Amino acid sequence: MSDDKITDSKEVEDAVAEKDAHEEAMAQMKALTESSGISEKRLLLKTDLHVVPILFLLFLCAFIDRINIGNARIQGLESDLNMSGSDYNVALFTFFILYILLEVPCNILLKKMRPSIFLPSIILAWGVVTICQGLTRSFGGLVACRVIIGGLEAGFFPGSVYLITMFYRRHELQWRMNLFFSASIIAGAFSGLLAYAIAHMAGISGYGGWRWIFILEGLATVLVAFASYWLVPDWPETAKFYTEEERAFWIRRLALDSEDATMSRWDKRTARRVFGDVKIWLGTFMYMGIVTTGYSGSFFVPTILRQLGWTSIRAQVMSIPIFIVATVLALSAALLSDRIKHRFGFIIGGCCVATIGYVILLCMHQVQVGVRYFAVFLVVGGGYIAQPIVLVWLGNNLSGHYKRGVGAALQVGLGNIGGIVASNIFIQSQAPEYPLGFGMALGMIWLCVFTACAFALYLLRENRLRDKGRRDHRYEEPEDERNNMGDDCKSGLCLSYLHLCNMREDMLTLDDARSQLSLYVVRSECGAARCLKYTASKWAQDQRSRR
Repeated sequence: MSDDKITDSKEVEDAVAEKDAHEEAMAQMKALTESSGISEKRLLLKTDLHVVPILFLLFLCAFIDRINIGNARIQGLESDLNMSGSDYNVALFTFFILYILLEVPCNILLKKMRPSIFLPSIILAWGVVTICQGLTRSFGGLVACRVIIGGLEAGFFPGSVYLITMFYRRHELQWRMNLFFSASIIAGAFSGLLAYAIAHMAGISGYGGWRWIFILEGLATVLVAFASYWLVPDWPETAKFYTEEERAFWIRRLALDSEDATMSRWDKRTARRVFGDVKIWLGTFMYMGIVTTGYSGSFFVPTILRQLGWTSIRAQVMSIPIFIVATVLALSAALLSDRIKHRFGFIIGGCCVATIGYVILLCMHQVQVGVRYFAVFLVVGGGYIAQPIVLVWLGNNLSGHYKRGVGAALQVGLGNIGGIVASNIFIQSQAPEYPLGFGMALGMIWLCVFTACAFALYLLRENRLRDKGRRDHRYEEPEDERNNMGDDCKSGLCLSYLHLCNMREDMLTLDDARSQLSLYVVRSECGAARCLKYTASKWAQDQRSRR
């Protein structure tokens, strides 16, 4: 008989009693919500409209400013700045030097500041530097601008991921995150479209087309940054678009999903819990593997398409459908992932699709141009199916302000070593075959596959230990320490995304236990009932104190 089953009828009766108490507290919560006139669906829509669109727009600007060098390259960048050999690769990877080093400090700083001030300020600054990139007269000036832009962008993406995860429950997160992340995919198409239009400005004021790409796109970023000071939200606890009643309801709703694992204090024990968390490091290597494909597509798709024999203008245009299809695939995967409540399979599936594309490209001399073009669709589409899900899967299994903030920064920051890899594997002397580029990118895809499998096995093992009570000693810590443990003090981690503290499923299990006490009840289900009872009761108590 399994060790993780509770056979003692007294424990089952206790679990049933706790379930009854939980139902009573949830009924109080519902009554108070109805009396205050709060509609959860309307409040969710209100949150969506205030959080996702502005961050989407800002990320669109950020990614265009990051990858437009790929479009500028085929419009005369290298010849005008007397670049040769691997100079273009150097210009790409120097972006990641400060980008990687500053992501964790930026997210810690974001926790101590208002997002509505921090995020627009860094966006405004890199918009100005992007304009300067179009005015530079030397390769050294280009590299300096790329380094500065990388340092300024370091705080945006992980900070935005951190901010979004603080507003939503886990089963609501993948769709919103993919909407946000789709800005980077759309940027690939939009950047090509803009480059096609702007390229016709070549010669105006004596500037080449590539200069106007940087100047006009940087100017657009500056204008959006000014507007974002009034549009970027702060944390749920201080967001101005909520009323006091809505804020109290939303915070308790989030606490119900995360079991009040706040982790709002940074000290030595917190640092050990964060930097010693195996999940964060596995998530980082997952992201490192998949992001190589993302950057390879963003930086080199125009170049790869031009190697198919097309003109630079046609290559810009032909890159647009690739990123449109990738956007549709990424959003469809997000919807299905949330609907069937699963993450792992989509990561593996996306990696397998990209693998097929890379194999075709490695055999390009044996296939027609149309097949090679189709292979690029597979590579970019498969990569973008998996990449945002990798981010959300880790975020689903991190709780608490500091753990989510630092965890997101570590995953994105160190994971962007994959960007350095992508910047240096497509060597001009190997064109058009790029055996090193396609081969290395394929290997990085399988790094993502192997670490995703390790991540899933780790979650299974950790949940099994928690089910058996091997982590119960954590509940014996003082209350202030328990509240600062993050996900270390939770009933379970989510293999797909579905948290063991899931109200409907736990109620069904305990209803069965009431009618037949001989039924086995899993320890984690009892713990889930206790955590729901506690969070619902605390919310009801808070509401009474406000009246």
